[in-house]
Amino acid sequence: MTPTETFLQARDLLFKHRDDYDAARLEFKWPRLSHFNWALDWFDVLAKGNSRPALRITDDAGRDQSSTFAELSERSTRLAGFLHRQGLRRGDRLLSLLPSTAPLWEVTLAAMKLGAVIIPATPQLTPADLQDRVDRGGVRLAVCEEAGAEKLDAVKGDFARVIAGGKRAGWVALEDGYSESSEFKPEGITGADDPLLLYFTSGTTAKPKLVQHTHTSYPIGHLSTMYWIGLREGDLHWNISSPGWAKHAWSSFFAPWNAGATIFVSNYARFNPKAALELVVKAGVTTLCAPPTVWRMLTLEDLPSYQTRLREVVGAGEPLNPEVIDRVKRGWNLTLRDGYGQTETTCQIGNSPGQVVRKGSMGRALPGYDAVLLDAEGKQVDEGEISLTLDPRPLGLMAGYRGDEELTARAFRDGVYRTGDVALRDEAGYFHYVGRADDVFKSSDYRISPFELESVLVEHPSIAEAAVVPSPDELRLSVPKGFVALRPGITPSREVAKEIFAFIRGKLAPYLRIKRLEFYELPKTISGKIRRVELRRTEMERRRAGAGRAVNEYWDEDFPELKEKK
Repeated sequence: MTPTETFLQARDLLFKHRDDYDAARLEFKWPRLSHFNWALDWFDVLAKGNSRPALRITDDAGRDQSSTFAELSERSTRLAGFLHRQGLRRGDRLLSLLPSTAPLWEVTLAAMKLGAVIIPATPQLTPADLQDRVDRGGVRLAVCEEAGAEKLDAVKGDFARVIAGGKRAGWVALEDGYSESSEFKPEGITGADDPLLLYFTSGTTAKPKLVQHTHTSYPIGHLSTMYWIGLREGDLHWNISSPGWAKHAWSSFFAPWNAGATIFVSNYARFNPKAALELVVKAGVTTLCAPPTVWRMLTLEDLPSYQTRLREVVGAGEPLNPEVIDRVKRGWNLTLRDGYGQTETTCQIGNSPGQVVRKGSMGRALPGYDAVLLDAEGKQVDEGEISLTLDPRPLGLMAGYRGDEELTARAFRDGVYRTGDVALRDEAGYFHYVGRADDVFKSSDYRISPFELESVLVEHPSIAEAAVVPSPDELRLSVPKGFVALRPGITPSREVAKEIFAFIRGKLAPYLRIKRLEFYELPKTISGKIRRVELRRTEMERRRAGAGRAVNEYWDEDFPELKEKK
């Protein structure tokens, strides 16, 4: 069989058993290929003569624009030739700083056809963040719009600069690429294990880890994500997620197009739950994926008053609150289903369509994945670290952490891949999320590294030491809170807190900013290490008890004068 036929055979088996979890688990096997290029071997095949919409984008101005599969195939082919003319070659790294506009999908497809390695990045990144990605990522070419170009102009490096949606001195216009030839011949075949994606993701050190995926691990690996969502050919799928994050590739790229569904996008200046629900109805969205933070906002609205065409609703990125699941059930008579995965993997555990959902559970291991819970000694337990068995190795698992053999070896040891997340398993085999094995935590849909934020805090001249932990928040699950010890001679006060919050705003992207601050004598071990576990427990107990703020605690909302002007 051809690579395309092999891929289709695996996909169609999951279609066949979309409501039969046991049969899908038993029969599904990952396709093992020696060469594969998803953009050429699947998307272009799907797109040939296909006039169905592949991508539909709306915005606050009322624009509603669609691109067919055939149109995207041709445009991306033209851009592949254009990027090649700019010097991009197989294995070269492309930094994508594009927002949710058509060029994001076109450039991604084009880079795949070339065999280039894509570094997705959110437009929220600061110039310092971008400099790190250029340096450690070895960027050869960057693509962005005007706002991103302003930041990248401050970044040093010998890389080509391409701007979408305009012209700028020293930059090449992406629009010039649409006049390239519609004939493109790749430079040789793409190996199945050739690198495709390089994600910078938060870790326990100051610098993000570099997660590397191949031309099969995410493109084919997201068959599991497709199965979890319950996507069908012809669906209109909306995944509420921002570009630059792995979840965007999960549900705004690979999973829907694996199924032949239409990707729906809404470009909004600020998320508005009422407007989002109206759009679901107006556009005729059939499948909706959103982080629990968004679901909590949506369920505060009068759901029964919105007569939707939704068939499947799912959430991922953090645990779903049972109350939110109940509200969706009461409002729409739909079961909101949880799913679990990482930047390092595709969806590995989830509540698939047609299955009984146990409240508070993120489901069972999906087809192609075998998950076990292990303690520190590697013994299987009912509560422990979620680990994936490697015999056989799940295709949706990363190749490793680029440039860090020690970290890769630590994650892949003793015949398993350790996720760093802790869960418990009930008598029916359902997994229930407990928390991170290390100190990384989720705020809204973003992974937060305490060390990264602490490194910024201690740069402030008034701070001697700092520890960052999650502070429970009703809307966002948790927000970053800094416990800080001031330098001798400096007294805790509102003025000092204001100075620190202002300092943070100049150093951190909005999604990383510390929202709460407390002047505190930090607890330490005998060896002098800060006991974050004690601070986390203290903060959790305070919020659970409704104790209110501590004497020397301040929140960023106390200082409206620091908010950015619109």
